[in-house]
Amino acid sequence: MHSLCRGVFAGNSRELSIRSCIPSLFQAEQTHRSVLLGLLLGPGRTPQPGSALIRQASAERWSQWSLRGGLEMLPQALETHLTSRGVTVLRGHPVCGLSIQAEERWKVSLGDSSLEADHVISAIPASVLSKLLPAEAAPLARALSAITAVSVAVVNLQYQGAHLPVQGFGHLMPSSEDPGVLGIVYDSVAFPEQDGSPPGLRVTVMLGGSWLQTLEASGCVLSQELFQQQAQEAVATQLGLKELPSHCLVHLHKNCIPQYTLGHWQKLESARQLLAAQGCP
Repeated sequence: MHSLCRGVFAGNSRELSIRSCIPSLFQAEQTHRSVLLGLLLGPGRTPQPGSALIRQASAERWSQWSLRGGLEMLPQALETHLTSRGVTVLRGHPVCGLSIQAEERWKVSLGDSSLEADHVISAIPASVLSKLLPAEAAPLARALSAITAVSVAVVNLQYQGAHLPVQGFGHLMPSSEDPGVLGIVYDSVAFPEQDGSPPGLRVTVMLGGSWLQTLEASGCVLSQELFQQQAQEAVATQLGLKELPSHCLVHLHKNCIPQYTLGHWQKLESARQLLAAQGCP
């Protein structure tokens, strides 16, 4: 379970809430007084999905899926779909503040301009959102600022003429084995169609957790070279890929994964009640 929590949430299983992180396990225990019994019996009959593709995926028991050009095709297609219907997409306009206007509308301040909206859907960390709220929403800001997040470095490595000694989707790592590595995904095994030309073996190494927090706290410079070195050492030790990669991409995603710690559901409920009390849209 510790490795799973690190791989999915980049967090510590001793600090995370099972109720918020894996609600199906919590519901199984609450309903049947046993996690195993609840999982065996299942949730009961569920309605058939309306999508033929979803029904096909369920019938064929897909364990994973991707898009031919990579998952970036999804936001690209969404933008194309929306703009073709008259929706305006703004880029390079950082939000500086939010305020509530008359008739329960939001005013979104964009520095030198602003716009009004019926609804605001935020995809930024809760702690960052808390700093954008108006003074009258201070209780809500405090509730949101209590939701922490962790950073993860993702390193994509490609090797020419190499072969993996194992097959599968990838593996997760307990902190006792390697505190820096959360897990390694075998991209070429899962989706060989995306190996490119000439084809090369692709793996993705995820780094983070307490190791990254310790580095940040000590004032260490978090460089691309550091992450690449750590990733190459991991695949050399764990997968036997000792040669230098032909290509490498490194991305540090700051505060990208929220931590559903104990009592997280209470924080969400508090935020909902505060929104309702203030009449926020």
